[in-house]
Amino acid sequence: MHRNRRATPGVRKVRLVSCALLATASVLVGCERGSSSGPQASTTGPGGCPAVHARAQAAVTGAEQTDVPWGGPTTGPVAVSGGRTLVYVAQAMTNPGVAGAADGVKEAARVIGWNVRVIDGGGTPTGIQAAMSEALTLKPAGIVIGGFDPNATSRQVARAAAAGIPLVGWHALAAPGPSRRPELFTNVTTRVEEVAAVSAQWIIAHSDGRAGVVLITDASIPFARNKSDLIKEELATCPGVRLLASENIPIADASSRTPREISSLLSRFGGRWTHSVAINDLYFADAAPAFRAAGEKGSGPPFNIGAGDGDPSAFQRINHRQYQSATVPEPLSLQGWQIVDEFNRAFSGRPASGYVAPVHISTAANSEGATTWDPSGYQQAYRTIWGK
Repeated sequence: MHRNRRATPGVRKVRLVSCALLATASVLVGCERGSSSGPQASTTGPGGCPAVHARAQAAVTGAEQTDVPWGGPTTGPVAVSGGRTLVYVAQAMTNPGVAGAADGVKEAARVIGWNVRVIDGGGTPTGIQAAMSEALTLKPAGIVIGGFDPNATSRQVARAAAAGIPLVGWHALAAPGPSRRPELFTNVTTRVEEVAAVSAQWIIAHSDGRAGVVLITDASIPFARNKSDLIKEELATCPGVRLLASENIPIADASSRTPREISSLLSRFGGRWTHSVAINDLYFADAAPAFRAAGEKGSGPPFNIGAGDGDPSAFQRINHRQYQSATVPEPLSLQGWQIVDEFNRAFSGRPASGYVAPVHISTAANSEGATTWDPSGYQQAYRTIWGK
């Protein structure tokens, strides 16, 4: 059985170093699928960007701390009884983050005494719209927008509002918290600015300010596109870091397209490619066969970091040093529990909790063989709030 890493309770809360860095005057523009520029020697000092590198290293050190106690809500309404049903509409259950959050919702719902139905949108606009329409026909107590833009299902969202069915998002919008347009009771996610910044800072720190980077994103998802744009901005603060290519691979096509793209990138950039960052860990699962076939070492280079979601397979790759070095994991189980708590607040006529999970970096050095990461104490905190 895999161990689930929990931060030790009772330890003082770590103050994370601010991720906001000022862009330098020599901002570099990343190339889309065609740049052959690689990391070059910098005249700014031994690290390529000494001041930026120092701040990045401090931010990474803070984010790698594991003794992060529960900092979420400790009060709220007791559990609403009556065996209510939630429908979790998933962008695609092949997306490990979407699936992991769904598992957390189901686990928490069992504790509170509710039912959960999962409907898979299959990763396509048509499939997601059909899934939302099916969810509405079930007349549930609440619907989870699981990892897709609710604006893509605006008619169904309007129907839910008219029927008085609250919607809670998971990575549905770029920012956490309630939304008026589209109408969501709240959106559960880490702050994308923090995740993007610390992912890029890990590359700056790990490379000592000299790296050739490939970025992988899914431009069809606004949340993912925004995250990758923020990563580019942060990488550009270090003149010694070059963005070699930005690859747009839809998550739904990752298994078929990623191996081909990786092989092509290896041919084009060779040793200039030192680091990779992807908006989701799953790309590195699909990239591993291509790296292996090309004779690349599992421990890198290139050194790969996932800017989400921190599913068990990502931890396994990291712990075994198989083509992934780090992840910025979403606390998926915690977020599932938070979603259930947010619905309970909605049903009770209370406002959203306002909780946002802290940013974290997991590596082989600090995960200690774990396959997930969550702050400690969240289950007991929610059980206490719910009276369970």
